[in-house]
Amino acid sequence: SERTGIAHLKVGFNKVFGYYIEITNSNRGDVPPEYVRKQTIKNAERYITDELKTYENEVLTAQERAVVLEGKLFGDLCATVASEMAALLRVADAIGRLDCVAGLAEVAVQRRYVRPEFAGDDVLDIRDGRHPVLDQTLGDDFVPNDCVMGKADGHTFVITGPNMAGKSTYIRQVALLTLLAQTGSFVPAGAMTLAPVDRVFARVGSADEIMRGQSTFMVEMTEAANILHNATARSLVVLDELGRGTSTFDGLSLAWAITEHLASDIKCRSLIATHYHEMTELPQIIQGVRNYNVAVREYAGRGQSGEAIVFLHKIVAGGANQSYGIHVAKLAGIPKGVTARAREVMEELQRGFERESKTPQLSRKKTNTDGQLSLFGALGGSDVDGVVDIDGAAAVLNASERAMLEALRETDVNKLTPLEALQRIAAWQNELG
Repeated sequence: SERTGIAHLKVGFNKVFGYYIEITNSNRGDVPPEYVRKQTIKNAERYITDELKTYENEVLTAQERAVVLEGKLFGDLCATVASEMAALLRVADAIGRLDCVAGLAEVAVQRRYVRPEFAGDDVLDIRDGRHPVLDQTLGDDFVPNDCVMGKADGHTFVITGPNMAGKSTYIRQVALLTLLAQTGSFVPAGAMTLAPVDRVFARVGSADEIMRGQSTFMVEMTEAANILHNATARSLVVLDELGRGTSTFDGLSLAWAITEHLASDIKCRSLIATHYHEMTELPQIIQGVRNYNVAVREYAGRGQSGEAIVFLHKIVAGGANQSYGIHVAKLAGIPKGVTARAREVMEELQRGFERESKTPQLSRKKTNTDGQLSLFGALGGSDVDGVVDIDGAAAVLNASERAMLEALRETDVNKLTPLEALQRIAAWQNELG
């Protein structure tokens, strides 16, 4: 505008012509000769110049040229780095190691970890061990537990106990502390001594692999097969609820046989958490197997039917006799009518199983002091209910005799008069002939 003296000169841009100079018709006479007319519009003309087209080219190609320049600079940088690759990898490895050990040291100080000791014998001795994750999330609310394995203390633990009591946490905790110790870390425990393991095998939790056509149970068995084929006497094996993906008898049979193989043939350190309480008989027939359970405190003897149950999360010697599944269902919000009906069904199933079970190795109350099957064991609900000793020989009860035993079991003697009691005994004697 200063050079041409045209006050109303404008510079614009569109996608068709690019940059242009627009001059009104009233100033057409002042247009410089080097302006090239490009377009005529109402009351104005649009012009371009060589300088304007040069500027337009620079602007429109700037991004493309910037990308090319960035690529060249990046290529030069990569070439420079590549020439120093060996030194950089050494530095990266050193930084990674420092970061790892510094992190382990920091958490060891913060969470009161201790230095584990290694022994040459087949021993695993953890005192007041804590789960490394739950130790942080629960803090002082987490309950520590011991785990003592060795020649005198057994190498296979069958762990029973209620749902939600902490069986899974316990066996994972032992595996994690073993793994931490062998990586060179301090461990969350009061003290720990262990013989190094060659591998840690874990079968805890599983899910369908639908894309491979494998059910939950198939995945579980595949993992168990891998353990049985590859575990050695120096391995640590943790199994959680093995066999739960199939029928009760199939699952119990497999869990029993797999535990037997680990304890008798491989003889490795094993922790098996299970709800199959029949497996608590294994210590009676296999050397090195021990029973442990998670302690529960019951109030007023309410047990399965009441709310007065406290999970202590403490591992103690011995086997558990129930899982409190219905109690846990009640806590989860299952309607009261459903849990009440479930309790009725459970009691009936237990009675039926006890009447039918005659497998010696799975019966905890097999014999009386004389070695003969006990009538009182049958009446009291033992695992051999339905079989009594008559003249020294075991005989299977018929339907009438079973009905009589059921009537005797259900009789409330506190509500009978002496005369009524005598009359019932006389009636039963008549039925027996």
